Amino acid sequence: MELLVETAGESHGAALTAIVAGIPAGSPVAEAYINARLKARQGGAGASSRQKTERDEVLFGAGVRDGKATGNPIALQILNRDKTYEHLPPVHTPRPGHADLAGAMNRGLTDARDIVERSSARETAARVAAGAIAAQFLEALGIHVLGHTVSVGGVDLHAEAGVDLEAARARRDASDLHALGSPDGHTEALARIAAAKKAGDTLGGIVEVVATGVPVGLGGHERPETKLSTGLAAALMGVQAVKGTEIGLGFRCTGLKGSELHDTILPGEGRPARGGNNAGGIEGGMSNGEAIVLRAAMKPLATLREALPSVDLRTGEAAPARIERSDVTAVPRLAIVAESVVAIELARHVRRRFGGAHLDEVLAAIAHHRARVRETLGTRGH
Repeated sequence: MELLVETAGESHGAALTAIVAGIPAGSPVAEAYINARLKARQGGAGASSRQKTERDEVLFGAGVRDGKATGNPIALQILNRDKTYEHLPPVHTPRPGHADLAGAMNRGLTDARDIVERSSARETAARVAAGAIAAQFLEALGIHVLGHTVSVGGVDLHAEAGVDLEAARARRDASDLHALGSPDGHTEALARIAAAKKAGDTLGGIVEVVATGVPVGLGGHERPETKLSTGLAAALMGVQAVKGTEIGLGFRCTGLKGSELHDTILPGEGRPARGGNNAGGIEGGMSNGEAIVLRAAMKPLATLREALPSVDLRTGEAAPARIERSDVTAVPRLAIVAESVVAIELARHVRRRFGGAHLDEVLAAIAHHRARVRETLGTRGH
């Protein structure tokens, strides 16, 4: 069984739309749950006035009845309050670092407005709604996913999420940076955001996504496209302004010896235990039963109040880049978006591995899988 997610809509169009196909019948789909995730995406320091204009709420068009998935494709919409698409001016001067120029060249255009509208991070609202549906399915299986900010503008905000991700979520949602770190770090990061806003500049940062309760063996080692690591990296790299991802220690692995890096395998109850989690819960492209830990790096946003040099696409002559409304930083919102796309990808791999037309069948398949792992690897030799 395959999980499919498709979104449509422009930043200033009438609405954002998503189709989510492959959620098994009987899975919980609570409107309030989705709206809470949408609200979290709109929150956080460094937001533009657009986040205050919109009041994102999900509207179901199909696939949900009495708060549960029917097993049919789920159709949802998020209406835009700012729906001025048809009246917006053309974009002839692309912004360095944005999709404007490459998109216009891709389509042979001198007006990048259609590129601007679709490549906008406004589209992520639809993916957050779809991700909230995937997350509810995963939570019914005992799998929890949390995204949180670990740095903004070079300020370290990292703190361990711990095993209880729902308790960590309450801490995350109480932070205007969607971070778990110390108050001192928050103060410094907020000061840097304020300084960047005053200077008309933007800031990037890093978010971390943690997933617990993931069954061992999701993904595959046979081909690159079957690997869980491939899908998760693609999901994160598909988010606007993300320029890098890592699993576990990621790039930090390069400074360690193999004897320092690799997580030892030890006797344990139910399955072998691990001496650490430097691998971030994935080995050989497959989940290994430990918490999955991912990071995504977001660049400073491309729209600056003091426009960078560009050219007029109609003439090729020098001209300042167009100034669009923009966040000072979108890193706190990335924490929510990254959590959502990881939930979608994990749900996709669960569906591939365990199938089932109804939630009960998925639960039974996972229980059988875990029992088989215990029988094969759990207590033999003890």
